[in-house]
Amino acid sequence: MKQIFSIVAVASVLSAFTVFSSIDEVINSMRAGNAAEIARYFDNTVEFNMPDKSSTFSKSQAELVLKDFFNNNGVKSFDVIHKGENSGSQYCIGTLITKAGAYRTTIFMKQKGDKHVLQTITFESK
Repeated sequence: MKQIFSIVAVASVLSAFTVFSSIDEVINSMRAGNAAEIARYFDNTVEFNMPDKSSTFSKSQAELVLKDFFNNNGVKSFDVIHKGENSGSQYCIGTLITKAGAYRTTIFMKQKGDKHVLQTITFESK
């Protein structure tokens, strides 16, 4: 009985860890300004909301849009204000500091099958 309880406890801890692993990897890539790493988590289409344009892009187009945004603005850091999970979805709100200014950034990921995929990124000028 103790062995079964131990296995269940370990499984619970591991599942809690994997809940935030996807969003944490996106956050780390955001801090580095690494569009290619973030694109690994893109859904088939990604909604971008930026000060100069808002649209839904295919996975490959979204990677180019994000890479262009990072190159034009020069990422310095990303500070998490809040992150959470609700019904299998993950989200993060933070401040992206760039050479061009600060952006309130929202990242939304949704459970799709056995993984989380990034569906929306919003950059709002502060």
